[in-house]
Amino acid sequence: MTVAFTVFDTPIGACGLVWRDGAVVGTALPGRTPDRTRAHLAARFPGAVESPAPEELRVVVEDVVALLSGEARDLRDAPLDFRDVPEFNRRAYDVARAIPPGKTLTYGDIAHELGVPGSAQAVGQAMGNNPFPIIVPCHRVLGAGNKTGGFSAPGGVETKRKMLVIEGAFPEEPTLF
Repeated sequence: MTVAFTVFDTPIGACGLVWRDGAVVGTALPGRTPDRTRAHLAARFPGAVESPAPEELRVVVEDVVALLSGEARDLRDAPLDFRDVPEFNRRAYDVARAIPPGKTLTYGDIAHELGVPGSAQAVGQAMGNNPFPIIVPCHRVLGAGNKTGGFSAPGGVETKRKMLVIEGAFPEEPTLF
């Protein structure tokens, strides 16, 4: 079972896609440079080899680029390898995957949807451990009062806000010049 990855450019930075046996095992949110994204993936997936995406995953790369270009794309059909994902997290990711571009839910909304009200913090931890960001759109999950909350991607909350602005979920902030 060879694990492979590809790094590709988007309008907001270099993203990465990692796969094994035709299913995605991880993604990397936009980094400042392709080399930084490669280094991040090499640390997360030691031994992974860089390779062009196989035919069945090229559409995932195209959809991520289109989404980060402002097109509404649905990534729910992207094949994900959940073998190393805890059950609670998988259930939370299933709910998050159903959030369309331009929309958001709160951690509490997802907890309620899962039938475990009061577990918003656990949902937040699941989103923070999301191995498939963008495909599992954890950036569309907000804190109470629709506050951005944290974000573990390069650029932190600013990257989350940028992605939500691109998708139309947040208004663009005025330029201060």
